[in-house]
This record gives sequence, structure tokens and C-alpha cells, in this order.
Amino acid sequence: MTLTVNAPRLTYEDRRRIAAGLAAGHSYAEIARELGRPRSTISREVARNGGPGHYRANQAQQATGWRARRKPGVHQAAPVADDPDGRDPEAVHAFEERFTDVMIQSGVPPTVARILVRLFTSDSGSYTAAELVALLGVSPASVSKAVGWLVARGLVRREREGRHDRYVIDDHIWYQTWQSSVRSMAMWREFAQEGAELLGAGSPAGIRLHTTSQFFQLLTEEMVQAAEHWRRKIGGRRR
Repeated sequence: MTLTVNAPRLTYEDRRRIAAGLAAGHSYAEIARELGRPRSTISREVARNGGPGHYRANQAQQATGWRARRKPGVHQAAPVADDPDGRDPEAVHAFEERFTDVMIQSGVPPTVARILVRLFTSDSGSYTAAELVALLGVSPASVSKAVGWLVARGLVRREREGRHDRYVIDDHIWYQTWQSSVRSMAMWREFAQEGAELLGAGSPAGIRLHTTSQFFQLLTEEMVQAAEHWRRKIGGRRR
């Protein structure tokens, strides 16, 4: 079959067949042959709509409409041939899927995990909300809620870009987060010790709270030392 250069855009039925092919474990090449499309069309379609593990026909169709309504100049996923580092998009997205799963298993909400992973694996380390909507194939409301979660915890910072916000992840994100955790541990230590004194050092509850305070005291000291070690040995070289 000869593939035309200016092939028509993917329809909803095409996207349903792509989703069915992915669910059946078919490769991009197999799906492309079935649809009579270039393999690069399928790989880009899946990459910009959640990746192999999260591709959904209805979400991809909706995201395509959102992209069509956006203003020109918004970042788009580059075709494979345009990647200056020659990275394999399938391997990259497989890694992103595993990375997302690890985050979810550790308690991070799914949409938050997907956004955080994309920020980590983006060379720019930043996206606007509109770019995240198009990239992940989720609603603007879902992106807004997820980035709010990340900003509130200091994992992502918000930068104003014209009329829009850009969400940025820093190379030293974990140092900042670790420092925030140290402050939380210190708060737990102080509160537990206050409770121990209030309930009586010799009572079962007082002993339990005093032991808790000691635990957080030790944890705080160890965390402070670890953060300082990172700053001196590793963080300093990245400035």
C-alpha cells in the first residue's frame, strides 16, 4: 500500500482502532499498517495523548479539538526525526509509564504523577497548562487541580508568561522538598513532646508520645545532615 504524504487527519474511528490495537499489544508499525498510515503518525498520536498505557480514543479526540483551538506558537511534541538527540520515543514513553507507576504506588495521585513525570523528562522542565492538557489528553480542570497540588507542596513553581502561567520543575527540587519535610518532622517532634509533658512522662500515653518525639528528633537530625551533604557534594556542582 502506498502512503500519501498529505494523509487525512485521524478520525475518531481511527483513534478507536489505535486504542484497540494498543490494548491488544500491537506495535505502532502493526497499527499503522492496519490504518494505512505512516508509523510516525501513530507514534506521535499516542505520545501526545498519554502514551501507550493511557491512550484513550475519546480523550485523544477531545484533546485534538483543544489543540486546534489554541493560539499558534504553543509547544508541540517534535517528530521522531526532529529529535536532535535521536531518542527513541517508544523507549522514552515506556520509561515514563514505569516512572508514573512508581509515583502512583508511592501515593501520588495519577494525574499529578503524569504531570510530574513529564516535567522531569522534558528538557525545558516546564509546560503551560494548555500544553499539559494537549500532551496528556486530560481536561483543563484536571490539570489545574494537579498543578495546584504540586505548587502547594513546593514540587513545582509557577512563572507568569504573558497571560498564562508556566509550571517549572527545578533540578534541585528534591533538596527543596527535603527541607520542607525537615520542617514537618520538627513540627511533629515538638507537638509529640508537648503531648508527652501534658499527659505525664510516666503514663503509657506520655511514654508513647515521648518515644515519638525522640524518633522525629533523630529523623530530623539525619535529614538535615543528608540535605547538607547533598548541597556540598552534589548540589554545589550543579549551580
